[in-house]
Amino acid sequence: MFFEVNEISKRFGGLVAVDSVSFAVNEGEVTSVIGPNGAGKTTLFNLITGVFTPEKGDIYFRGERITGKPPHKLYHRGLARSFQITNIFQGLTVFENIRLASQGKSRGLNLFSSVSHLKGCNEEARKILELLGLWAKRDELSGNLSHGDQRYLEIGIALAARPSMLLLDEPTAGMTPMETRSTIDLIERLRTSVTILLIEHDIDMILEVSDRIIVMQLGQILTEGSPDEVRADKDVQKAYFGEEV
Repeated sequence: MFFEVNEISKRFGGLVAVDSVSFAVNEGEVTSVIGPNGAGKTTLFNLITGVFTPEKGDIYFRGERITGKPPHKLYHRGLARSFQITNIFQGLTVFENIRLASQGKSRGLNLFSSVSHLKGCNEEARKILELLGLWAKRDELSGNLSHGDQRYLEIGIALAARPSMLLLDEPTAGMTPMETRSTIDLIERLRTSVTILLIEHDIDMILEVSDRIIVMQLGQILTEGSPDEVRADKDVQKAYFGEEV
């Protein structure tokens, strides 16, 4: 199995944020996690990416047990993440953000390597920015970008890790409908080269981009399946579509 979560749990005091959750992600697919606020989605991502350690259960990535490994170890194993709150270097240019991320992943390079030694990182940054539609803005300070472009840049920073699995935490939060449409198109391009695990509140987007959907409620999995299967679920219909069943 490419990626597997097996009976993981996490509590904060008396609150059980994630309660015996199990699921698998197939390589090359887009798997989405949905649920109301407080369902445990972001805590689940924090457990997967090593921010928190599960109190029980295990996580496996490409056949390796990664339970409790710190984020930087997972980053170098090919597990990268964007965050719900945009996390970029606002005082650097768009290009510098991506090049720095690429440099951090490259062997034999460090933060003080001369620019002449960074040709590969420069080329990788160019390709990523072209993919994101940000190449024309490469010399702009990142803090001056629109909210949507800052979100794309953060995805680019994650892509510079050359991940085999990319976790996106509400990538369309705060975006305009046009920016959301562009994000959907971006995910469709990314899925040809990286497996994606996605948290998102926009149900229309989820139904469009996902191969598989996991619905969480009160820290547990309510249901999971294909978009059609989840769309037909009576509890999901009530919660997300306002339909009487």
